[in-house]
Amino acid sequence: MFTDLPLDELRTYRPPLPEPAGFDAFWQRTLDEARAHDLDARFTEVDAGLALLRCDDVTFSGFGGHRIRGWFLIPRTAAGPLPCVVQYLGYGGGRLLPHDWLLWPSAGYATLVMDTRGQSGPNRPGDTPDPAGYGNPGVPGKMTQGLLDPDDYYYRRLFTDAVRAVEAARAHHEVDAGRIVVAGGSQGGALALAMTGLVPGLAGALIDVPFLTHVRRAVEITDMGPYGELARYFAGARGHIDTALHTLDHFDGLNFAVRATAPALFGTALRDEVVPPSTGFAAYHHYAGEKELKVWRFNAHEGGGGEQRAAELQFLRKLLG
Repeated sequence: MFTDLPLDELRTYRPPLPEPAGFDAFWQRTLDEARAHDLDARFTEVDAGLALLRCDDVTFSGFGGHRIRGWFLIPRTAAGPLPCVVQYLGYGGGRLLPHDWLLWPSAGYATLVMDTRGQSGPNRPGDTPDPAGYGNPGVPGKMTQGLLDPDDYYYRRLFTDAVRAVEAARAHHEVDAGRIVVAGGSQGGALALAMTGLVPGLAGALIDVPFLTHVRRAVEITDMGPYGELARYFAGARGHIDTALHTLDHFDGLNFAVRATAPALFGTALRDEVVPPSTGFAAYHHYAGEKELKVWRFNAHEGGGGEQRAAELQFLRKLLG
């Protein structure tokens, strides 16, 4: 059933920004620290059994110089530097296998899939550890890891890895560094949205049902995971709620949306209890770049599924040629 605001209200829903003091300085310091480590992007060809695509096992230095894994796929018949889609992943899973990422290279684009540090699952295996998995006691999952200090928070590391993934893609000699698109759904949508505010010169962004956006509202209207991890933590850490929310403000997608310049295609679903639609509409309305939005009225967190992908293909064709 519909559990959020009516569609007529969502079409104009633009809440105040939760921007903390020193937001830009925090992120500049974070990225400066990461760039003190050599990116050292390495692309090692592997036999993935894909006759029409070349596949590389990727490693590069992310937050703290930690080595981040990924896949790089490119059509074997590619001529000249290609546009590249940097793909980010949903919560609780990893980079899977090369044949799971055929959409963008089949459309003629280079593709860099970034593995997610410290996340893996039985159906979505990952290969990247999180050496800095420290912080306050929390509930199972990543949402409360280091939550009482923005410097310690898990997503500071992950957002930094995502910036460095764009830099790794730009460093590849077969990629057109001026035509990089970031893409993802849910947690991946949060990363793609954050990149539009952190990485200058992106050609575009595909932001589907973005998580970690308008967080203060999300934790009040849904108990579904991953936001449910925060609710469970707050129920026990009664004296730390304001401190934790202040940390989360440093990672809220609304604060990146207002800094965005890249054209973007958003997707949201009106029956989504994992990422409530008002949070996605809020990001869309605050987004400062050119933008389009697909609304799926009777879908949940799966969003538009294949139809959203079809819209993304059309969007990229117009954007990149």
